[in-house]
Amino acid sequence: MSIAEILARKALMVPIDGMTPEQVTDTYGARRAGGPHRALDLLAPRGTPVLSADAGRVLSLRTNRNGGTTVYAIDTDRRFIYYYAHLSGYRRGLEAGMPLQAGDVIGYVGTTGNAPPDLPHLHFQVMHYRPDKYWDGEPVNPFPFLMRSGKRRE
Repeated sequence: MSIAEILARKALMVPIDGMTPEQVTDTYGARRAGGPHRALDLLAPRGTPVLSADAGRVLSLRTNRNGGTTVYAIDTDRRFIYYYAHLSGYRRGLEAGMPLQAGDVIGYVGTTGNAPPDLPHLHFQVMHYRPDKYWDGEPVNPFPFLMRSGKRRE
């Protein structure tokens, strides 16, 4: 089965609470100072809940210069890494190793890292999983696979 077929079957959830697939703009491949953008930038008001796009597990919570406050998660089949960046903060109690269901709140939209301070958004990236460097897998454009509206699980 191809990568596209696998992701299509997953029917990823838009990782912003209340955002529909029709509201998402495909920013994958857009020109950036560091080269082509290998993720989607999902604009939303600061503090909007960021949701897990798929079931899986939290791999790590990190802070870095570019992404700011970030979450790395892995899908249940250990094929894909989901990278959520520029968060204003994490959901209370979120920690590495905990299981996730699609729609679980993981954090909140912000402008940490190299995000412009007046442009709150989520940098959402999907990558093939590399066990030796999970943070550096081959990126995949998630735009065609965001098939479900963002709706947080209660």
